[in-house]
Amino acid sequence: MSLDDMAPSKDQLGILLEHYQNGRYDDAEKLAKSITQQFPEHQFAWKALGVVLKQTGRINESLVAIQKSVQLMPQDAEAQNNLGVTLKELGRLDEAEVSYRQAIALKPDYAEAYSNLGNSLKELGRLDEAEVSYRQAIALKPDFATAHYNLGITFKELGRINEAEASYTQAIALNPSYADAYSNLGNSLQEQGRLGEAEVSLRQAIALKPDHTEAYCDLGNTLKELGRLDEAEASYTQAIALNPKNIKAHNQLLMCLFLQDKKSFFFDELDYLINQDKASAIIGSLVCRSALKYGLEKPNLFCTKPLNYVLHNDLNAQYDFEKKFVEIINSILNENRISNRRQTLLVKGNQTLGNIFDIKNDNINEIQNIIRFELEKYRGKFKESEEGLIKKMPADYSLYGWLISMKSGGNLKPHIHTEGWLSGSIYINVPRKLKGESGNLVVSLGEEKDTIDKRINEKKTINVVTGSMVLFPASLTHYTIPFESEEERIVLAFDVKEK
Repeated sequence: MSLDDMAPSKDQLGILLEHYQNGRYDDAEKLAKSITQQFPEHQFAWKALGVVLKQTGRINESLVAIQKSVQLMPQDAEAQNNLGVTLKELGRLDEAEVSYRQAIALKPDYAEAYSNLGNSLKELGRLDEAEVSYRQAIALKPDFATAHYNLGITFKELGRINEAEASYTQAIALNPSYADAYSNLGNSLQEQGRLGEAEVSLRQAIALKPDHTEAYCDLGNTLKELGRLDEAEASYTQAIALNPKNIKAHNQLLMCLFLQDKKSFFFDELDYLINQDKASAIIGSLVCRSALKYGLEKPNLFCTKPLNYVLHNDLNAQYDFEKKFVEIINSILNENRISNRRQTLLVKGNQTLGNIFDIKNDNINEIQNIIRFELEKYRGKFKESEEGLIKKMPADYSLYGWLISMKSGGNLKPHIHTEGWLSGSIYINVPRKLKGESGNLVVSLGEEKDTIDKRINEKKTINVVTGSMVLFPASLTHYTIPFESEEERIVLAFDVKEK
């Protein structure tokens, strides 16, 4: 038997490649399967079959074919990279990392593998390593727009907003049709308070990709912040039309309708969400606020009595607070590594950008571990509760944290944490109170402007001091009382978020 009899003809392989390149995936799949049946040891046919199956959304079948191609030719860097991509899509990030690193070992100038490795490292929360990997991809391939874009996402998550903006801008310069880059750039500009520029960027994303749901949501947020509520409403409505299951868009639309006092439309949307058995901080908050404003009681699937679920602990009694918290947080603030975001709710204060817990070092990890331990104690305390806050609280959650520093006269205006489940604050430094309640935290069912007639906005004032930790439902409106002092008031705030 000749070697030609042991392999498909060049014509067959050429036709297979042509089918794939022209998007004729059914034909490509049939031919690839035919070749693998006739020549089961032909690596390229398995490799092609795996790519076609992945392209048509059959990830598990694709994995089998790609694993076979790697088994037949372990030295094929492209096959190793393909295996990594498939494993990542299946959520097997650690295995994907191994495959990408194997591809790089086989082909040290493989820019795509470095970029893909960065994607897995980013999802694993190893952002510093992801940055290194993306930078290596760009060094090997400077015009790699996708790597610039993903590096921008990494910078954003690390709180380095100026570098994120530069990366998104570079991705757009390399690929002027890059809708996602325009969308993320718009989001970054919004967080810097450059709302006009943000609107332009988000509208460009939509022009390039009319079904870009996230861009419509972010445009709605920008327009809402600009006070153009009717346009914001239209943007959220369009996001929902594109994806009726987009709970974030529904939540923001609900808030937008409430702020515009569109009572009938507001209750139509609220009833829809309640009938869908949806629970979120925004829905829970607006059930309480609408009861104050309109006198109509609706089922609160998030938390009916949220003030009963406020917990105030003294961490000084359990930990060396100065060593475990104060020294670490002050060192982060003194490094000036994290950018500040525009925060219209803050008077005479600053708020860091990005997730403080994405800074990977042992000290931050220890703080996170302490918070998680306290959260488990909180859940244990209320384990018999029938409230959605407790029963539906995600077992697998992430922590998103930021730092707030305020100078004398500073305060935080009333608000809720729209994307949180449970919110918390750890008081790193609370200056000595010159007046009875100065600097204290207030949690309430709604805002004072919501109350109509004789309805009462129930609230609690919490006497916070250095070392205090407060946990409360994210649906509660909260604010701080202004204080006077030469010292800064520093707080580590965080949300429990569903992964």
